[in-house]
Amino acid sequence: MDLALLEETLRARGEPAFRARQVWEWTARGAPGYADMTNLPRGLRTELEAAVPFSTLTVEAERESRDGTVKTLFRTEDGHPVEAVLMRYRDGRRSLCVSSQSGCPLTCTFCATGSMAFGRNLTASEIVDQALHFRRLTAVDHCVFMGMGEPMLNLDEVLGAVRNLPDVGITHRRTTISTVGWLPGLRRFVDEVDKPIRLALSLHAPDDELRSRIMAVNDRYPIADVVAECRRHVDATNRRVFVEYVMLAGVNDSPEQARALAELLGRDHFKVNLIPYNPWAASAGGDAAGARPNTPRTAAGGLYDGSPRERISAFRHELERARVPVTVRLTRGRDIEAACGQLAAAPRSRRDTQPVGA
Repeated sequence: MDLALLEETLRARGEPAFRARQVWEWTARGAPGYADMTNLPRGLRTELEAAVPFSTLTVEAERESRDGTVKTLFRTEDGHPVEAVLMRYRDGRRSLCVSSQSGCPLTCTFCATGSMAFGRNLTASEIVDQALHFRRLTAVDHCVFMGMGEPMLNLDEVLGAVRNLPDVGITHRRTTISTVGWLPGLRRFVDEVDKPIRLALSLHAPDDELRSRIMAVNDRYPIADVVAECRRHVDATNRRVFVEYVMLAGVNDSPEQARALAELLGRDHFKVNLIPYNPWAASAGGDAAGARPNTPRTAAGGLYDGSPRERISAFRHELERARVPVTVRLTRGRDIEAACGQLAAAPRSRRDTQPVGA
């Protein structure tokens, strides 16, 4: 919902200021539309339906995984695709993975989002409307900005969205903003954000040579500068930074690279999340956008294979020996291309258009 348009419409109609708060409270609690807002006059509800769209996004497709994960493909009013994901866990958590951009201009070679055309930054309302869509399905309590886009390239709108998430059920302490290390935005985040929002660094390599081959952003902002900024965040907040590290077979998963990663990070500032690689159809239309001449390739012709389980275990063991906090992320929604690195905003089969539960 465009809250600025809502307030403008109510003000033009001469409504009291509390009306906007009433509408937002209903919306944030998961109301399906204006008709359910029973403490608003019927005539006002009718006028709002015509003047203020209940969502800035239109649902184009929705799929549900065998594990209960839901992926939704939205369209913005001007036609840009956006995907977001609801992850359900056995312990009762309901976590959202939302997008901050339509597509991503940074083209990391292992990420499906980098293979699609970049559209634009999303507004705060478009980000919140992803969360509100899932709130209408279930109560939600966690949110990660790890969907499409680089949040630090759209920091003002991301933080504008974050301000409204507690009303939806997601506190700042349960909100995580991820970055590949876009330094101007990261510096602003460290300097300006005074809320207990979690920070995650999408790292994926322990050295500049490899990271530049698989993540072009590293040419501009090398590892040492990015890690230093993350350390500054930890020193200021006393909250560890999560490090995301996708495991690519024969690329970044050797014991030597694990030891190099441990030396780079140390034991006090970071917690490493090892992420099993989630394949996507990079070879369906050629290589991923942004693939560089020296990008590692698999024998099958694709860009990558995922590291086998024993390789991930050995990598984890090396980090644990160095006393670096580490976990292996539980993969959710891989069968519907909803897992980490798989969002590409294009329906791939007729079943994509089926509603959840169909």
